[in-house]
Amino acid sequence: MSTSYQPWHHGNITRSKAEDLLSKAAKDGSFLLRDSESIQGAYALCVLFQNCVYTYRILPNEERKLSVQASEGVPIRFFSVLADLVETYYSPNMGLATHLQFPVQKEEEPEEEPGQIITSKYPPQLPPRKGPGGLSANGSKETHGGESQTSELACASLRDTYLQRLQQLDMSNLPEEHQQSIQEYFHTSLCLDAEQAQNGNPNFPRLKKLTMGICKHLNSEISRTLPTLEAFQRLLDQQLSPGVGRMRSQVSADSGQAVSFRLEQITKLLYSIEDKAKAALFESVGNDGSHRKSLIPPITFEVKSELLGLTNKMFIKVDVETGKIYFKKYKDGPEDKYFVHNKILQLVKSQKVAKLVIVVETEKEKTLRKEFVFDDTKKREGFCQLLQQMKNKHSDKPEPDMITVFVGTWNMGNASPPHSIASWFQCKGQGKTRDDTADHIPHDIYVIGTQEDPLGEKEWIDTLKSALRGTTNISFKQIAIQTLWNIRIVVLAKPEHENRISHIFSDSVKTGIANALGNKGAVGVSFMFNGTSFGFVNSHLTSGSEKKLRRNQNYVSILRFLNLGDKKLNPFDITHRFTHLFWLGDLNYRIELPSTEAESIVTKIKQQQYQELLCRDQLTIEKGEGKVFLHYDEEEITFAPTYRFERDTREKYAYTKAKATGTKYNLPSWCDRVLRRSYPLVHVFCQSYGCTNDIMTSDHSPVFSTFEVGVSSQFVSKHDPNSVSQGGIKFMNCVATLMTKSKTKFFLEYHSSCLEKFVKSSEGENQDHSDGNIKVRFGNQVELVPIISDPEYLLDQHILLCVKSTDCDESYGEGCVALRAAESSYTEFQVTLTHHGERTGTLTGGVQLRTSGGKQTEKLYGESYMGVGYKSVGVTDRGWSYSMSPRSGSGGGGVGGHGGKDQTPVFPRKTVYDHSAVRSPTGKAVDNVGEDEKPAEMFDNPLYGSMGKSGGGAKDSPDPQSSKDHLTAPDPYFSFPKPSDQDPDRPPVPTPRNRSYTCSETKPPSSVPTSFTSLHPLPYTKNPVKPSRSEGGMVLTANKPPLPMKSRPGQAEATSTKPRDYRDSSELPSKLRPTSRPIQPLPKEG
Repeated sequence: MSTSYQPWHHGNITRSKAEDLLSKAAKDGSFLLRDSESIQGAYALCVLFQNCVYTYRILPNEERKLSVQASEGVPIRFFSVLADLVETYYSPNMGLATHLQFPVQKEEEPEEEPGQIITSKYPPQLPPRKGPGGLSANGSKETHGGESQTSELACASLRDTYLQRLQQLDMSNLPEEHQQSIQEYFHTSLCLDAEQAQNGNPNFPRLKKLTMGICKHLNSEISRTLPTLEAFQRLLDQQLSPGVGRMRSQVSADSGQAVSFRLEQITKLLYSIEDKAKAALFESVGNDGSHRKSLIPPITFEVKSELLGLTNKMFIKVDVETGKIYFKKYKDGPEDKYFVHNKILQLVKSQKVAKLVIVVETEKEKTLRKEFVFDDTKKREGFCQLLQQMKNKHSDKPEPDMITVFVGTWNMGNASPPHSIASWFQCKGQGKTRDDTADHIPHDIYVIGTQEDPLGEKEWIDTLKSALRGTTNISFKQIAIQTLWNIRIVVLAKPEHENRISHIFSDSVKTGIANALGNKGAVGVSFMFNGTSFGFVNSHLTSGSEKKLRRNQNYVSILRFLNLGDKKLNPFDITHRFTHLFWLGDLNYRIELPSTEAESIVTKIKQQQYQELLCRDQLTIEKGEGKVFLHYDEEEITFAPTYRFERDTREKYAYTKAKATGTKYNLPSWCDRVLRRSYPLVHVFCQSYGCTNDIMTSDHSPVFSTFEVGVSSQFVSKHDPNSVSQGGIKFMNCVATLMTKSKTKFFLEYHSSCLEKFVKSSEGENQDHSDGNIKVRFGNQVELVPIISDPEYLLDQHILLCVKSTDCDESYGEGCVALRAAESSYTEFQVTLTHHGERTGTLTGGVQLRTSGGKQTEKLYGESYMGVGYKSVGVTDRGWSYSMSPRSGSGGGGVGGHGGKDQTPVFPRKTVYDHSAVRSPTGKAVDNVGEDEKPAEMFDNPLYGSMGKSGGGAKDSPDPQSSKDHLTAPDPYFSFPKPSDQDPDRPPVPTPRNRSYTCSETKPPSSVPTSFTSLHPLPYTKNPVKPSRSEGGMVLTANKPPLPMKSRPGQAEATSTKPRDYRDSSELPSKLRPTSRPIQPLPKEG
């Protein structure tokens, strides 16, 4: 068998695609090979036998030889190449279910037209890459003369490009000698440097000579200044070693050092001088230590630190009362150094080991990172809690638990932006827009995605910062930037959030021709904001109305290969790695109508008949059929199509394009979109979604969207650590229904940031399902031990579940369960399993919490899914549903069962609502009365699944027999205490936690109204309005619950408890919540 032709090797196709191809072959002995999803460099051999697919791993050993993991008792054979392995297993009795007989051929994929990318705006073409032995890309061998000629051509092309740029650059204000030096370098020296680099010398001597010449005067000034600064620093040194002065003098005297190195030396000296002067003054003032007796005694932690590759044991003492942390070499020895609470800027937790990075301030604008390894994650968590307590005690800076995020996308059409792009960031134009009074209220985070962006990174960053400074008067900090050719994503944040953001990752994926060119593809950024994970993906998918399937393939490729977020979550793609994932960009999905309808489309746009056109929107159709963006939400579109306009006007669509092959039609379409997907039962609300009217340099209009997002900060328990018993999370009665023909066994994996490490279940019991799917029953109960057992902490956590096969350790489906659903009692859940964006089955089961003390938690914030009705009829598939067990009591409780003082409890089996009050997102009871003094209309809450039916709100209803799967009585060891005796059917009402909000530090503090309902009437109406869906396609059927009012000047301030704080930042005026009605306290423990 030829080694060059391998029709049975399908590369990195998905497992489900492999099963589809084998099912179509429908012959026993049909086979194919694909790349392993779980192990890099390994393969999966898939064989069809008796309508089942058997999968065998092909693993490489240390010598890169391959072997098949087949049946026990069969000798293992090793092969150097795949072709020999496949040839051997054509023979029977080799340990497979059946011997290989019929190779399944690859399917031909449609490719993009090469002509679509021939434009001067893209990077210059590179010479063909040589393989081993001097082979060119087409496999032919070239002579050395050919190589030299290719190299010269490439260098000439590069030289011409720079000379052309040089002509366009205004250099009139530069010294004439500098102009001549730069021109001479690009004319003659550039190619000489390139030749040396090709010969293995990476130092670019002529470039170094040029920079030294330009910095000639600067170099002499450095030589004059550096010795003075060194002498000043030695003066401030408390202890001088004998060799220090001589060593530094040698550095000063060596003027041959690179200018950049000497500038860095000066910078370090200036910082050091300032730090030493500060330290000396601070110590001279002293601290008399006359603080009151400690309520929390100082606690010392033993840690390990690394220095120059050596691991050293040391001790950190946390003194909450004095607000200091001390670093010591010995437990009972003297303190070597300490930092005051306001100098501790950030804690960054490692995602692999119990490591903690402490970022402290040493000098102005300078930070120091100290890395320590704790014995385990619980010790580290205890240390973090103590530091949080210390910050709470000594600082009045609030930690936010709600932020707003701006997400914008714009295809710039390879044209520079206009002078002003302020309307984009102020959300002015068409669609759901902000009120004019909010023009200058800044968002906490700005995420800007561009396509066909002609600017350099620095130029675009400066443009964005300047635009934001003009509207908000804030200099935003750059968090991340990632560029792939002309596709770019930028993340900016308020300065006070800089130390709240950590674990920043960025990546890109090419999906152009042969997935090798970056003219199409995606860039992404992810980070943690305190305890909440965010992911952002900006993509430019294949263009052309007829290329819908290719766009779907682009989406799957990005989903599979974009590497962002927590690397420990290896079985999960970016769909499940983040609390909130936002997907933006020029997705290029078109209106699917014939070109003859062009004029009719334009007429409907002018009449704002958008819904008729959205019914033919390709993205809406494909998403509705579950082919792309499964369980993603998009705010209702109420703005005109953003493509394809004539440039410099928004009055005319240019829907025809003359090409050599004839006229091409680009019908007006909503190409530019923003979608999102969040974990279940988290707070997120879309405030605006629209496009601008006045930015007209491109044939696309910029699209804006803004979101109010709940975030969590470093958790601090309110209980005595010594009295806290160990908590637990119990999963039981889990049943997976998998859409697969694979003949294998399965187990469950549980992943979460609240667990020390992931947990595996025992092997499940397979049962053939009536429709050809496999039903797997995981009979054993699984108890997970969280690192913190406090209920307030646990109810903000999520458990990621993954169904894996035992034979190849590959995932067959992933899902997510919110522990908040199990707030009051045992709760049944149903989640849709997905893998690489495809629906692969469902998982049903029950979850129950046992927490320290068994108390219920205070709400982090009133979730948008509480207090408002959701229509259970016609709701789109969210991918999850929860229902209370019938044995949990008629009180219902659960996620939606909390009411105000005047509320009737929501029962799981009855549609009973008292319209006298609803819960606002802040957890307050507010009058639910419309302007006509009639109660607002409420609907069934699908969190109970059509009021008592399991999973009634989702398309994937469980098997009729599934009721049997959930009849095991909950363990009384996990039960919560009963509510108060006065109202046995009523679940306990949580006390709302004080919430802080961030606003610009340049704005003066404002006050809030003393009466919420009198100054802010709630215009509830009979007609339901559809705001943003809170989760995977949930549709709200009442007006958005009232959110906390923005601060208004000139009104009395409401009192609040001391806000929470974690890290020091600039002074932030807090936006306090209005006063609420009195609500019931938590029931006392029996």
